[in-house]
Amino acid sequence: MSRILSATDLHPFTGMDMPTLLAQRAQSRRDHPFIVWEPFQGQADSWSYGQFHDQVGRIAAGLRKRGVVAGERVLIHLDNCPEALLAWHACVWIGAVAVTTNARAADDELAYYASHSRAVAAITQPKFAQAVARNCPGLRWQVVTETDNGDAPAAPVEAGQRFDSLLLAQAAPRRAPDPLAPCSVQYTSGTTSRPKAVLWTHANALWGARINAAHQDLRPSDVHLIHMPLFHTNALAYSALATLWAGGTAVLLPRFSASRFWPLSLKHGCTWGSMIPFCIRALMAHEVPAAHPYRLWGAAATGLPTDAHFRVRSIGWWGMTETISHGIVTDLHLPSPALSIGRPAPEYGIAIVEDDSLPLAQARHVAPGGQGQLLVRGRRGLSLFQEYLDAPEATADSFTEDGWFRTGDQVELLEEGSIRFGDRSKDMLKVGGENVAASEVERVIAAVPGVQECAVVARPHRMLDEVPVAFVLPVPGLDAVARAALSQRIDAACLGQLADFKRPRALRLVDSLPRSTLEKVAKAELRRLLAAEPEAAP
Repeated sequence: MSRILSATDLHPFTGMDMPTLLAQRAQSRRDHPFIVWEPFQGQADSWSYGQFHDQVGRIAAGLRKRGVVAGERVLIHLDNCPEALLAWHACVWIGAVAVTTNARAADDELAYYASHSRAVAAITQPKFAQAVARNCPGLRWQVVTETDNGDAPAAPVEAGQRFDSLLLAQAAPRRAPDPLAPCSVQYTSGTTSRPKAVLWTHANALWGARINAAHQDLRPSDVHLIHMPLFHTNALAYSALATLWAGGTAVLLPRFSASRFWPLSLKHGCTWGSMIPFCIRALMAHEVPAAHPYRLWGAAATGLPTDAHFRVRSIGWWGMTETISHGIVTDLHLPSPALSIGRPAPEYGIAIVEDDSLPLAQARHVAPGGQGQLLVRGRRGLSLFQEYLDAPEATADSFTEDGWFRTGDQVELLEEGSIRFGDRSKDMLKVGGENVAASEVERVIAAVPGVQECAVVARPHRMLDEVPVAFVLPVPGLDAVARAALSQRIDAACLGQLADFKRPRALRLVDSLPRSTLEKVAKAELRRLLAAEPEAAP
């Protein structure tokens, strides 16, 4: 069952926390490169395990000197950069909670992250500093990195506000390990109008490090290329924490670049990478080196048609921020049907049912060849997230009566036992690797004066998988001029309150919306309408 881990339960991380793992690696792999930083501009850099551990401890001392205590929450609002990892580990070193937020967030979203998490301080970069100061008035202080993930800022950062002002001469003392203490928070799109804050314990983070490394067959000799954003579980847990557990090396990029992918992969001998469809499609336009060191890529499915082109094996997986690791993953030692996501991971319970609102004992299980709702069983605080931060009702609603986590995803059970992803909850969009809840966008549009009702659905997109399209029913009686003004107000609201990837790529004012038998908007009809149209431009 998915009961909460208790202090008396023995588990793989009894007597440990994240600083324990970092210290162990600093001792056993002290001179081995851990993080290699490859910015677009500026100086490349690297940290051995020993150097990284020492610097984290000194930054932790700076956090403590500025008044941060155990249990308090620190906003980490950064693009990919070494400071993002240093800050995360420094927070958890002293028992603070690292709150990682989407660097592409609009002002309204940033203000929500800060207020909801009750963050006491922020670590950000020059191009975000004014937005953080303007939208997060409850912060006691903020510090700013010297560069914008390698790029020179428009104006120099004042010495007292610089990130390196946290770097003191002596490391902060480590707390007694408590694997059940809060560790970090990630905001993830759900089916509510606001992102949910997923709280991990130290045991959760350690679970992610260990199990992800095992699922990916990571070895101390592996070099993992990280180009996905560190504020997501994929880059943080699948890549950075898993590399830490294995004692390997992580090559960190500010973001994905098709033109830099192969040169940097060859330069550093990268053997492992986490890929999304957007990256794979972008790389198709670039020549594959005659020989490269990659042995595995993690992807949305196994046996991709592009594997032969790239001469690398892709393994499939499925996971969520709430599951820490992959609940379903390709077994490297078993044949797996093309485009499947794998088999149930041995560390989790997996069920596929027709109705996920029922307790498992009452639900009808899907037979091979059928499709149904995916449920996951684990231990909260260990293999499943602890809770949605300060949202007990949302946490309770995400589990069945008998403790199975409702994923909201549909999957297909194949005849030989593997699983293929079917569809996500219909109100979730996948935009260039980012999850977008339609309700987040609808909340913003519905608040615009002149909107009677709206519906946001996905339109297929060749590069980004999907993009949002908004269908808006105006209030009655608007003439052409008023409707044009309404469109402008909606565009302005989305620009001010939504990250760029969440903004509708098309806005359609309609005279009516299709209805289901219960008078709900029939979004399936809207999707069929968009799917029948020419593909959206890249």
